[in-house]
Parts: sequence; C-alpha cells; structure tokens
Amino acid sequence: MIPPSCRRTVDALPSAVAEGADAVVDLGPWRPRAAVRHFVPALSVLGASAFAFRFELAVKSTAGWSPWIATTTVGPADFFPYPPVDGIESQIDVWTSRAAVGEIKLRVRVRSGDAAALFGRPWLVTLSVSDGSDVGRMAPAPEGSARLSVPALSQMEADPALASRICSPTSVAMVLGYLGVCVTPERLAADVFHPALDIYGVWPAAVSAAARRGIPGYLLRFPDWTAAAWCLDHGLPIIASVRYEAGELTGAAIAATTGHLVVLTGYDGDDVLANDPAAATADTVPRRYRRRELERVWLDRAGVGYVFFKAPSGSAPPRPGTRPRED
Repeated sequence: MIPPSCRRTVDALPSAVAEGADAVVDLGPWRPRAAVRHFVPALSVLGASAFAFRFELAVKSTAGWSPWIATTTVGPADFFPYPPVDGIESQIDVWTSRAAVGEIKLRVRVRSGDAAALFGRPWLVTLSVSDGSDVGRMAPAPEGSARLSVPALSQMEADPALASRICSPTSVAMVLGYLGVCVTPERLAADVFHPALDIYGVWPAAVSAAARRGIPGYLLRFPDWTAAAWCLDHGLPIIASVRYEAGELTGAAIAATTGHLVVLTGYDGDDVLANDPAAATADTVPRRYRRRELERVWLDRAGVGYVFFKAPSGSAPPRPGTRPRED
C-alpha cells in the first residue's frame, strides 16, 4: 500500500511501556537511506475509542542524541511540555531539522482509559522522511490513465459556520466513502477539531479519525509524481496538501490559498483528475488540473498526502459501540 520508492522494512511493533498516566511506545533507532531533514508521522489504531496521543522525535548528531521534541497533542490530554531543541522545529504535526541527520528515534505517547485494550487492536505507526532534494524534480508522465470513482462532496454545502474551514474532513469523507464507510464531513470535523489551535486540519488527527472507523492510513511526503501515479494505479486516492498564489493552478475552485486539501482521483496523460472540496456544489467538485501545475503547488511545497486503504483482512473492525457504517 506504499509506493515502492518510499518503502523500507516493516518492523514488528514493540510493547507499550507505562509512564505514569501514559503509555509510551519507542520505535527505532532507524537509519534512513540518506540523511534527512523533514519528518511526518502518523498513527492508525483500528476501531479504537477516543484517545489522546502525540509523537516525540530524537535525532543523532556528532554530539549524540538530541532531547525529545514533540508534535502537538491530538485528543483531550495535557501532556507535559518539552523545551525547544536547537536546530529542530516542531510545526504542529511535522518536524524540520536545520541539518540533515542520519539516525532517528520516534516515540508515541498515548493516554487512554484502557491502554492495554487500545494496543490490543490492530495498529500502525509510520514516519515519512525526506531530505528535501526532491523539490522541483519532474517525473515523466505515465502512459495511459487511471480514474477512481471517489464520491464528490463540497465543503461549501456544509454548515455555513464550518464551510470555509473543513477541506480536510471533507476530503477524508470522500475517500472513506470510496472505501465503503459513510460519514459526513461535519461528523469528521467534530472528531478532528483542535480547540487550542482552532483548526480542523491537523494531519495525524485525520488519519486517526479514519482508523477509528476501521480504515488505516498514513501520511507520506511524496518524492515525485511517479510515486503518486503508483498509488492511483493501485486504487489509492491521495489527499494532497496544496498551496498556491492566484494563477498558479488553472481551474482551481479557489483562486489562491495558504493551505488547502484536494483528493487526487486519477490522471489522464498530462492532466490530473481531482475532487476539490472547495467547489461551490458537489456537481462542480470534480476537476482536471495540469500535472505540471499540480506538481508545483503540491510536490514543490511539501508534497504531503494522506493515503487510506482497506485493512489487510478485507473487513476492518467497526468503531466500538457503533454500526460498521455511519450516516
């Protein structure tokens, strides 16, 4: 379910260790294929009840291991703060290192009413890393085409108080619908809202909300269009994080944005097929964008995408206390 160029060996999941009220899972150390600067983590726990979590990162330099530095917390918990770490910046849900690093450790800190039951469910932790050298790299257009039947939803048809702010929940709702799970953007928005930041777009929160409904996923910093085409060829829509000025994305649903999410649903030669949730109505959500323009506003500006897929068993567990499908 991960493009070949982005894979590494899958490690066995370690046991969680109690630290006061928290359960902590330590992962790594890992050595990427090349030294890296950008880090994007994600966590899926299938069918879990609500819980809180955050990611913590340490990197190794010639001076030894850095102190831990955390992302923002997803869910209702007041984890203790870590002081800033010189040379590493935490940006809500990702980290950026000033210098490239060759060895890393990741930690997941969880708070739940029953951590043993939580980690008894199927779960997945991913960490996408990049050195940033792929910015501006243009891959040749794949031959042929791919088209996925992802249902179209417009965020602008939601509650007017939310409509302009829920591109992420609306995009996730579209992909979950494609995978057979029916949930409204408003319901997802309630699940992923971060009250301290007053936003609906924390990336790991979106992945976790899908997993609660039995759909695992990951966040990936896509290196090039070849990796994106691989996902589309294998039936995997991509929720792409884009940013652009006026005139940079011909035919876009909104003229310019400092941060927006669209669902990539296929390609046709040098065109990319997408569902843009910012369209005024569901009928106008499907779009066709020029691939070169889409690469610039997506891959050259972080290239992060959410990817969801059906659980390997083919029948993901429902969220506890609910039916497998939601209205």
